Amino acid sequence: MADYDSPWKNALQLYFPPFLELFFPVAHGDIDWSRGYESLDKELIGLAPESEHGTLFVDKLMRVWRRGGADAIVLVHVEVQSPRDADFAGRMYGYNTRLKDRYNQRVVSLAVLADDDPGWRPDRYEDGLWDWSVVMRFPTVKLLDWAPREAELLASPNPFTRVVLAHLMTLQTRRDPEGRRGRKFGLVRNLYEQGFGREDARKLFRLIDWLMELPAPQRAQFWQELAVLEQERAMPFVSTAEIMMRRDGQLEMIEVLLRKRFGESGAGLMVQVKEVLNYDLLRPLFSQLVDATTVDEARQAITEAQQAPLPPWGENGGQ
Repeated sequence: MADYDSPWKNALQLYFPPFLELFFPVAHGDIDWSRGYESLDKELIGLAPESEHGTLFVDKLMRVWRRGGADAIVLVHVEVQSPRDADFAGRMYGYNTRLKDRYNQRVVSLAVLADDDPGWRPDRYEDGLWDWSVVMRFPTVKLLDWAPREAELLASPNPFTRVVLAHLMTLQTRRDPEGRRGRKFGLVRNLYEQGFGREDARKLFRLIDWLMELPAPQRAQFWQELAVLEQERAMPFVSTAEIMMRRDGQLEMIEVLLRKRFGESGAGLMVQVKEVLNYDLLRPLFSQLVDATTVDEARQAITEAQQAPLPPWGENGGQ
């Protein structure tokens, strides 16, 4: 299953104002951005019920200041939900009330529905018994609704549109690695064509690369295409070497571990490690090597990683 959690958390932290401008313009227009905003994500961890830890949704909590008026501070609670969850509306209500109790401030809860079910559109929580009732409505954005607006998103100067496009393209190419490679390359090329500054281009590339993961064969072809693009544009916002950073960092960690545990005999195993073609196995291989007690055990783990077939395309194969 694709890792939507981490890239979305980073995207919201990096581009919170453009996110609100794109999806919730009324809120964006009422915030005094000159005063900045404050992330309060650690507070959400303490409020989540134990059963919710580790589930597939993204929470962000920001403190913002409104444009004038006595009621100046507002806590903006954002949830990005994928996949469909029958308890989602109840969780939204629970977070909202617990946050209000903790801070004694107004809490505005917003939702981004990032799933692939067109019919799932929760926008309220309701409960009642006898003459008692409670209703909480919350604004929602359905990412699937933005799929027909691809040309508009590609032409927009708002950087958050590229995060939206990367997510939608990932859903659309779930079982089409060649299609994803082509769409990913087109989206990265668009960063050059639309004239994003160097820093935005680097940040957005990392988010796109994170969301639109590719199996090893398509990944290698993508790197080659990107190297050609960089030469043509003579504008290396994102170098091919930077794309390889994660792989190289993992190899370095493995080499340090092997040398520390087994000396030069362990370091000599790096020749085999570098022949592991499925880069997704490098992280679990590192964990196996931590547990290895002899060079032979380490060599066996590396050999198994070498011989492992490339992952099939699907739920656990580069989606």
